[in-house]
Amino acid sequence: MSRHCEICNKRTIGGNSIRRRGKAKREGGVGKKTTGITKRKFLPNLQKRRLIVNGKVKKVLVCTKCIKSGKLNFVARKTNVPDNK
Repeated sequence: MSRHCEICNKRTIGGNSIRRRGKAKREGGVGKKTTGITKRKFLPNLQKRRLIVNGKVKKVLVCTKCIKSGKLNFVARKTNVPDNK
């Protein structure tokens, strides 16, 4: 299972981590200087959830944005409720 959302296809993207030193001009310094640039990854916040897909229960990786939006059909949790006899 690759690291992407099954609903919106959000996936890992690349970027840079930039290190700077010095004091900003607006704070009275001579300005920030870049001292290093390294590659990094931005990972999506994926959660494993049990969903109903094509009428069957399936475990899928879903991003938290899709979970919050309410686009999904979750499987109801089993609750152990004792019988009152």
